[in-house]
Amino acid sequence: MHTQKRFTMIIMAVLLISILAACSQSGTSGGSTSPAAGTDAAPAAQESATITYKAANGDVEVPRHPQRVVVLADSYYGYLYSLGIKPIATTNKPFDSIYLKDTTEGVTNLGETPEVEKVLDLNPDLIIVWDGDANLDKFAKVAPTVAIKYGQYTYKEQLQEFGKMTGTEDKAKEVAAAWESKINEVKPQVQAAVGDKTVSIIQPYAKGVYVMGDSFGRGGEIIYQELGLKGTEMTQKEAIDNGPGYVSISLENVPDFAGDYIFTAPWGGDADKEGTSLYNSSLWKQLPAVKANHVFNIDPIAYYFNDPISMNAQLDFIVKSLTGK
Repeated sequence: MHTQKRFTMIIMAVLLISILAACSQSGTSGGSTSPAAGTDAAPAAQESATITYKAANGDVEVPRHPQRVVVLADSYYGYLYSLGIKPIATTNKPFDSIYLKDTTEGVTNLGETPEVEKVLDLNPDLIIVWDGDANLDKFAKVAPTVAIKYGQYTYKEQLQEFGKMTGTEDKAKEVAAAWESKINEVKPQVQAAVGDKTVSIIQPYAKGVYVMGDSFGRGGEIIYQELGLKGTEMTQKEAIDNGPGYVSISLENVPDFAGDYIFTAPWGGDADKEGTSLYNSSLWKQLPAVKANHVFNIDPIAYYFNDPISMNAQLDFIVKSLTGK
């Protein structure tokens, strides 16, 4: 009897040990495959608040997503705005452009030559200047300051650079794609209307006449690069293939550079002072483009810019002028 009880107890003990061992294995194997959320999981890597941007003034530590940008290199105001970044301050020209002035509400006008103290008072987190700015070092003490050398990048490359600089790469690609789509739509219409005829951009100034090429704003990128139109032989040689994107000529040489279609404006915007010598001359009045009424007046300030906002508006005007549509 006692032996039977002892045997029964031994059997029960063995069964109990087996059950406990099975539970232990189940808990171990189940827990090892995937720890519960929030327990011993490595924290996600935090995004750095700054990036290093290679600028004309060297490597600059800039905010990854700047919020208070001051644009002193005024050509680039529209680039930032097109990327969804509204500068808090800039210089005169964007306020005077018929294509940009509607974007400047609430933006501080720092005038033609901004003072360091006024910029300091704005508490910027990023400042954009020309590489030759005399106050570059002083601005760099106020906030991260990126210097840009005009012409270092094409206008398309510059847009992507601003995307890198401000954490808006996707937006920059979106803006570029929309531009390409628009060009592809209107280019065949323009080329069909113009054919093999030539186009010039001419701007008289106090001491002569500027003829613009394809890389210095004033609609040149649109006319020659995007629409694939031709300049005169001399325009191609002197203003497009050589020089900084334009050439200065004397009044008597205008016929060699004047195309079948001419876009024109006084360089500084003062037609009375800068345009009279050319526009009132018999030489001008005898040009084929003038006789055919193929001269189109552009706004000298609005065509100073080659940012996405300005170029979209310029493109509309150029297409309408050349096609009549």
